[in-house]
Parts: sequence; C-alpha cells; structure tokens
Amino acid sequence: MRNWIFFIVTIIAVFFVGLLISNITDRQAEAKFAYQPKVEIGEGIEPRDSVWGLNYPRQYQSYMKTADTTYNSPYLSSGRRDALGESPEMAILWAGYGFSKDYNQPRGHYYAIDDINQSLRTGAPMEEGEGPMPSTCWTCKSPDVPRLMNEIGVTEFYDQKFSDIGDEIINPIGCADCHDSKTMNLSITRPALIEAYDAMGKDITKASHQEMRSLVCAQCHVEYYFKKDNPGDKKGSNYLTFPWKDGMTMEDMEAYYDQEGFYDWINPLSKTKMLKAQHPDYELYKTSVHAKRGVSCADCHMPYKSEGGQKFTDHHIGSPLTNVENSCFVCHRENVDQLISDVYERQAKVKEGSKYLQMEIAKAHIEAKKAWDLGAVQEQMDVIQKGIRQAQWRWDFSVASHGASFHSPLEVSRIISSGIGKIQEARIELTRLLNSLGHTEPVEMPNFNSKKEIQAYIGLDIPQLKKEKKEFIEQVVPQWLEKGMEREKKIKNKDLVTN
Repeated sequence: MRNWIFFIVTIIAVFFVGLLISNITDRQAEAKFAYQPKVEIGEGIEPRDSVWGLNYPRQYQSYMKTADTTYNSPYLSSGRRDALGESPEMAILWAGYGFSKDYNQPRGHYYAIDDINQSLRTGAPMEEGEGPMPSTCWTCKSPDVPRLMNEIGVTEFYDQKFSDIGDEIINPIGCADCHDSKTMNLSITRPALIEAYDAMGKDITKASHQEMRSLVCAQCHVEYYFKKDNPGDKKGSNYLTFPWKDGMTMEDMEAYYDQEGFYDWINPLSKTKMLKAQHPDYELYKTSVHAKRGVSCADCHMPYKSEGGQKFTDHHIGSPLTNVENSCFVCHRENVDQLISDVYERQAKVKEGSKYLQMEIAKAHIEAKKAWDLGAVQEQMDVIQKGIRQAQWRWDFSVASHGASFHSPLEVSRIISSGIGKIQEARIELTRLLNSLGHTEPVEMPNFNSKKEIQAYIGLDIPQLKKEKKEFIEQVVPQWLEKGMEREKKIKNKDLVTN
C-alpha cells in the first residue's frame, strides 16, 4: 500500500513538474520572439507613437492608457480640474499674467497638444505670427519639437511665435521624447537639460541608467524660464533655460534670478516684478528620501510589470496611488489603505499651509495697490515688493510642482513656512505705510470665493477670451492638424522586416 501511495505521488509530482517546464519553455519562446521588429524606424526622430507601437506593442498600449482621466484624489486628478475655480484668490497672485485667465490641473501626456491649444493662456492667434506666446511654449509638448529643432536649429525654433509652427506640432508627448530609435536607450532630446548640466560643470553623458530613468523626466518636469536677448549672446530671445548654474534649491534659483535681474511679469496691483515657478518636480524630488535611496521617477510612476511572460516598463504614467502593488509595494509593506491615507495626510498638512500663504499674498497685493492709490512712492514700496516677490516665489515653487507634498513634504513645508514669514513681514510694513498715508481701516477685499468676480476685479473679460479661443479651436487648430497629417503622409515607412 505504501509503495502505491509513493508511486501515485511521484506520478502527480512528475505531471506538475512537466507542466512547469512546459510553461517555462513557452515563456522563453515567447520572450525570444516578443520584440522582433516589424518596422525599421530609420534615422532621425520618428514622432509618431503608432509607428513605435508596431515594435513595442505592450509599451505603446500601456502608454495609450494615459488617456484615462478617471483618477481623482482629494487634491489631484488626471482629469481637467479647474484649480483656479477651487482657489480663486490665485488670480490675484497672477494678475497681469496668463495663469490668471486659466489654470487647470494637468491631464495625462496623451492630452499635451489638446490642452495647450485649448488653454486661454496661449491666446487665440488666427494667423501666423499672431499672439503673445513664443514657440518655446511648445517645447515639452511633443516629440515633433526635437524633430523640428534638428531640422531648423534650436535657436531658430525658439525665435518663432507659437502660431508659426502649430501645423508642425501635432503628436503628443511620446516615445521619441525619451528613447533613441536605434538602440532604445534612454536619451536626452531637449538641449536645455544638457546646457544646464554644462552650466553646473557636469557631464550628463556620464549619468547611469538609473539616473537616466529620472533625467528623461527632468527634461520637462523642472523649473525653467525664457531667457531674453543679451548683448553678445548668440542665443535668441525666449531661449529655454534652467536656472541651475549656482544650484538647484529654491534659494539658489531665486538668487540666480535676482542676479540676472529677471522677472516673468509685473503684477499690476502691487506693481511688483514677479517670478512664476513652472513645475520644479525634479528639483524637489532631489531633496527627497526616495532620491537619497536611489529610487528613480520611473520606479514609482512607470513600474515594471509582467504580461504574457514579459517584463516591461508600464508606460501608463500617472499617480503611483493607482498602482500601489507594482510601485509602492516593491519597497513598502504597509496596508494599501493605510499607505494611501498617509499620503493624503501629508498632502492635507502641506495644503493647509499653502492655502494660508496664498491668501496672505493675495491680500498683500491688494493692500499694496491701496498704498499706491494713496500716493506711496517707490522708495517706500521697495521692501514691501521684495517681500511679496519672495513670498510668492516660495508659494509658487511649492504648489506648481506636481505631487510636491508627497515627493518631499519636509522641504515643501520648510519653503511654505519661509514664505509665510516673508509675507507677514511685508504686510506689517504695509500696515505701517498705510497708516502713515492716513488709511487706518482694513483695506476692502474682493470676494475671494468667486472666480468670476476675482477675474473681473483684475480686469479680465473672460467671456470675450473664451469666444476668441472657441473660434481659434474650431477654425485654426483643425487646419494645423490637417497640414501636419498631410506632411506625415509623405513620410514613407521602411519595409516591414520579414523573418
């Protein structure tokens, strides 16, 4: 009886070992032929993701999921969420600047072209050469940008108007932004990052593969500015530049801008020369515990996954909270709900401070306007304007970064605390100045709960701007797309590779 039991157990074990070996053999065979190229991309930059997708279908299919806009958390979303509507006082901070017209939370990379065309910030240029925005605004929106830079030159690209090249920029952020078409190695395609490394005395070509898994993101997810013409400078106007020459901290970049005498615009209420932070994600990430432990952007936002026996990078770029098992749980072992709750708690605490700071800055701009109206002179306003500029730079640096309160909550909290101190000092000086000018009552404030009223208060005719934008979207954008697609039809793909 014992021998029969042993025999049966042995037969069952052999059967399952055979299944395992068969499965491994099938997966190995699949791996061998999984990435046989179907089309040769050729020289130069191929901006069409659909062509890359013929060779890398899993990556392409996962990238297409960035079209999904269903993710929503207490503070962030993958859909078109009206951030200005949620905090109307921000329009006061950005009075005189495009962000006071329109500011939505960013959607996925899939929508990069649609969103910039639809934004009120880019205006409604009905003809080439019209509109206030330079072509530099396209820089991070499409792989057509490095293609065009290669064709006409980098400086020549920056020297144009936004509307001059609309029919050239039709493919949203994609494969060619980060990969070399021949080797599939990660590649830096935006000269501004290379130039920033050079300015710091660093050689970006010596970056490791793990560093490159963050640096390809740092081509765009950074603080930058449009450098204007300088005497003897061969670079043209609106040349995209990272202010990293003296360091990457908030204070380092502020000192750089001060030394350059740079400002993005003048707020018409306080008459202050202002700085607009873009999205210093990489700079804040560098101060994080994840960066110190060698975790890259891609480790969390593009984790590895397996499908059909193949391990590949998931190109559904978005919040790690939508994919905790593959992103966070590589290192962490907390309960999913607890981990997400911890993130929300950090975000809530940072948001509390930034909300207070932005309201204080808004009040300072309005109080400064009152001081000007009462006859204040520049000498009396110098210290106050410096405080407003510094406080708003700290606020903007904290809130413009996507996910800053998760990436580096301690650093962001420090920056916000510094901003609060700056604006409180400025408002104390304003109170003293107003009293000396004979105004002893609190300055009347607009309705900070109404986006419509705030935008009217700063002189914006939003209905007219929307009307002009609608005409632009309906008449010009389709023409750009049609011309761009006609150009691409003339591009002949290489013959399919037969095996």
